[in-house]
Amino acid sequence: MTIRFWGGAKTVTGSKFLLKSGKHRVLLECGLFQGHRDEAENTNRSFPFKAREVEACVVSHAHIDHVGNLPSLVKAGFRGRVLMTKATAALARLLLEDSARIQEADARYLNKKRRERGEQLKEPLYTVEDAIRSFDYFEGCSYARSRKQGPLTFHLHDAGHILGSALVDIAVEGKRILFTGDLGRRKMPIVHDPVQVREADYLIMEATYGNRKHGDYNDVSARLAEVVNRVVARGGRIIIPAFAVERSQEIVYNLNRLRQNGLIPAVPVFVDSPLASRVTEVFRNHPQYYDEEALAMLNNHREPFDFEGLEYIESAEDSKALNRFSRPCIIISASGMCEAGWVLHHLKNSIGAERNLVLLVSFQAENTLGRRLAERRPVVKIFGEEFARRCEVEVMDEFSAHADQEGLLRYVGGMNVARLKKVFIVHAEPEAAEAMREPLQLLGVREVVVPEKGDEFEL
Repeated sequence: MTIRFWGGAKTVTGSKFLLKSGKHRVLLECGLFQGHRDEAENTNRSFPFKAREVEACVVSHAHIDHVGNLPSLVKAGFRGRVLMTKATAALARLLLEDSARIQEADARYLNKKRRERGEQLKEPLYTVEDAIRSFDYFEGCSYARSRKQGPLTFHLHDAGHILGSALVDIAVEGKRILFTGDLGRRKMPIVHDPVQVREADYLIMEATYGNRKHGDYNDVSARLAEVVNRVVARGGRIIIPAFAVERSQEIVYNLNRLRQNGLIPAVPVFVDSPLASRVTEVFRNHPQYYDEEALAMLNNHREPFDFEGLEYIESAEDSKALNRFSRPCIIISASGMCEAGWVLHHLKNSIGAERNLVLLVSFQAENTLGRRLAERRPVVKIFGEEFARRCEVEVMDEFSAHADQEGLLRYVGGMNVARLKKVFIVHAEPEAAEAMREPLQLLGVREVVVPEKGDEFEL
């Protein structure tokens, strides 16, 4: 049995891990790599293995860096099953269609200029038709139900990260391998806490926040209220770049509670993302994944994701109109790292005014506009044009759906550490990955490995 790390190695994006048992090949994740444009282009357009030889792909959850390149996998010849929870399948369909539309639109825009310069035209990585074709291979699974693929048996457990997220528990050749996907935090709203798996021989663990400690989530409502009240009082607007899956719904959920308790004024709130609107419908249709608090809200006939003054924006024209909205407001818009989408237009029109605020509520990867804003750089590029940043920037890691170092160590500490032969640290920038090494060894883990891209290990 071997595992090879083809993505998510010393980076937080493009997760892709290939398991081999005899002639059988199973892929864990098939995410899009996001980063420098040329590197992303080269990485996403080709696979370092033969897609047609892969019998199955198991996906932990519906974030684009975990599911975003499934259409390319099918284009390259994959014809196996893509195993995931039913909620993940519903969300992934929305994300992949949206990703394809963005790529088609980007290609059309770039090709206008390329034609003028007589350059070779750009093809989208995949089209909407390609995305829809990949859905034929999706298979929704329930938590704790076994699925077999050759000699491998899979169980999915709730990872507590986003709706439908899963830990992947694999039995093969008398061994147990646990892949965390993205491990969630305890006592977060909407979703359940992560299920504690106790027995494994090998652990493949994400460590996005392996060198950080989150603020207490119990303080998040008070801090969010303080930010809203401060900016509204000075007549400004709040721009919240937020992923369409989970983070947008979580922000709406928290603003709803603050409004109900009279802790913030009745300022207009716009969710400026048709994708986030459709994702919210998936949330409404899958209450079986909710935790007790969210279910209690439903049972009291209170809608978690709707309130007076909240508007979901569906058209580009209505999105553009928000830039002419002169009163204080809150705009929640994708993408969470400010790399694409309508949020770029809101940033372009808002960052030059001191009264406004950009609220960052997600991890900001290297080489993204979100990271440059988080670093509070005085000048940033948007659509290739330089803009002076005069607005305030607030970073709230408390909203993170990833376990921090303390949460990761608590999870490993809940396992039978004496049985663990090796822990692989993935989906983390180098500093975060290395920060996990010594604490894990102090817990009693025998070997901690931070793999490079392309590294292969015998299990």
